[in-house]
Amino acid sequence: MRAVKSLLTATLCAGALAASAAGNTMAQQLLTIAHQWAHINYQLPDKAKEAAFTKLEAQAEALAERYPRRAEPKVWEAIVISTHAGVHGGFGALSMVRHARDLLLAARKIDPSTLHGAIYTSLGSLYYQVPGWPLSFGDDDKAKAYLKKALALNPDGIDPNYFYGDYLHRQGRDQEALAALSKALRAPPRPQRSLADSGRRREIRALIREIRGNS
Repeated sequence: MRAVKSLLTATLCAGALAASAAGNTMAQQLLTIAHQWAHINYQLPDKAKEAAFTKLEAQAEALAERYPRRAEPKVWEAIVISTHAGVHGGFGALSMVRHARDLLLAARKIDPSTLHGAIYTSLGSLYYQVPGWPLSFGDDDKAKAYLKKALALNPDGIDPNYFYGDYLHRQGRDQEALAALSKALRAPPRPQRSLADSGRRREIRALIREIRGNS
């Protein structure tokens, strides 16, 4: 489950959160969760992440329960759970990513375009990174379809382009992957998300170096 660790560094569509944060309690809490997620994922030492994600997961779950008819809290709960799964590892992580997938599918029923297509970016990321049957639900064809939907909603976004590039690399389509990753690096900065953006760009550059080193 190492791949899931980088997975939902995904879908930090914080521009939408920041734009609606003023005077909106739910949006303010979502932005707080986003900031905490980035801090844990990019700044804490590995040994401290398990406990920190466990605490943040409880906060995200409580927020989703408080707003059951809103898609955004479910998406963020899924993001936290998926990243936590990568830290947790082992077979226990498989049940965690299944729960994250179910949350995303529930959010899609409420508002499929929320957070600039974050649902589809997250689903696509899950489907190509988790094992396939009989261990889990991984499916490269579904992953591609979801990532394409994410790009249709957010063609210039850093996350959908990064994950599509990673997907293409795993498919052996490295030239296409490099094009997607280069586009991800050119993505506009997200308001109030400088830490998440800088962390994502480090991941993009590392993947570009890996691809070029193998060519």
